[in-house]
Amino acid sequence: MYCKWPRDDRRSARFFATLQLGPRNIGNERFCSLTSGEAVRRLWRGLLITGCLTQGVIAQQPLTWQQIRDRFEATNPTLQAARIGVDESRAQEVTAYLRPNPSFTFTLDQLQAFTPNPYQPLTSALPLYSTSYLHERGHKRELRLESAKNATAVAEAQLADQERVLLFNLRNVFVQALQANAVLALARENLSYYDQLLKVSRDRKQAGDIAQVDLDRLELQRVQYEADVLTATVNLRTAKIQLLALLNDRNPVEQFDVSGLYDFPDQILPREEFHTLAIENRPDLKAAAQSIGKARSDHKLAVANGTTDLTFSIDFGHNPPISAYFGLSVSVPLRIFDRNQGEKARTELDIARNERLRTATEAQVFSDVDSAYATVNSDLSLLRTYKAQYLKQAARIRGTISFSYTHGGASLLDFLQAQQDYRTTELNYLNLIGAYLSAANQLNMAVGLEVIQ
Repeated sequence: MYCKWPRDDRRSARFFATLQLGPRNIGNERFCSLTSGEAVRRLWRGLLITGCLTQGVIAQQPLTWQQIRDRFEATNPTLQAARIGVDESRAQEVTAYLRPNPSFTFTLDQLQAFTPNPYQPLTSALPLYSTSYLHERGHKRELRLESAKNATAVAEAQLADQERVLLFNLRNVFVQALQANAVLALARENLSYYDQLLKVSRDRKQAGDIAQVDLDRLELQRVQYEADVLTATVNLRTAKIQLLALLNDRNPVEQFDVSGLYDFPDQILPREEFHTLAIENRPDLKAAAQSIGKARSDHKLAVANGTTDLTFSIDFGHNPPISAYFGLSVSVPLRIFDRNQGEKARTELDIARNERLRTATEAQVFSDVDSAYATVNSDLSLLRTYKAQYLKQAARIRGTISFSYTHGGASLLDFLQAQQDYRTTELNYLNLIGAYLSAANQLNMAVGLEVIQ
């Protein structure tokens, strides 16, 4: 059934003719198989779907570790709150270096409650103006600023240490996502391989080469491979959800994926080099050293606070018959009892305490490096054996037994055992790579630097 194009829609008709949507000439009139309004709606619907699919493709672009890290540093609310704390510490430097404010006093004395001349109530009034300023001795302002700057340095080091811990957690989840991707790919490959063997086994059953019970046992084993695929899918989705939470991202899980090298190197640096790097880069060790500097500044400030500050004052007044006068005064507190003895002793002890804490932190740094290095070396040793021997043996055994079984040269139990051995070996290898990457992440955290990528 055809309908006539309205005259006002000739431009649309030419447009649809270009897109081959059906406009054509029948006689001397232009017709189409759809009304112009319905065609326009279908066109816009198609463009909208195309745009959504294009956006989905862009959103599903896998992110590398560097991209994940950059987004984390820019969007994680915990890290942003810690940075605000450092800015607060810098603002306290301004407060620490402020001078004392001068004070101003106005006094109107000798006011008569009952005066014989009600028209002159301020005849005997005595006005007095005075101003005073506290002069701090012992370089208190400079020492307060020094202590505040040391506090900012400690806050920056603590921020770096907090970022180190958060990046460790982020990298662990990233490794879990890579591991889940690798395990999911292996599970799908095993399921596809098993389905091909099941197809061959069904053909053999039709030919009478194997019994029905053998085919049933083969099909029953397929559920294990299906479970592997579902478990790996759930693990991958869980890791993605955790990554999105750390990135403060509200996008759907389906539009988010990661990519990266899921492998291991042959060699790593010697342990002594990791010790040197850790001493130079661990932010908690730097924070401990900065705390010693702040404790020393606080002790010098406590000593300075024990000195006497002077208050200088000047006053102006009018006291008939003196028309105007001024006076000077100096106020000196007598530091007889309070000479800030307790704060001096406390800050001196605080220096020793922070020195002990730095020694303990340095010992913990060496312990962390040694522990993580031993784990990495152990995983590497086993991974090399898997890669050089076990994987090849498992693949060779599976291929040989599968060929023999499909040609009647091996038993069903041998076939199932070979499949299970290959599946277990490959899965153990992937899990071992994940364990190595987690241990490498632990070593990077112990060093305070991404030495192993």
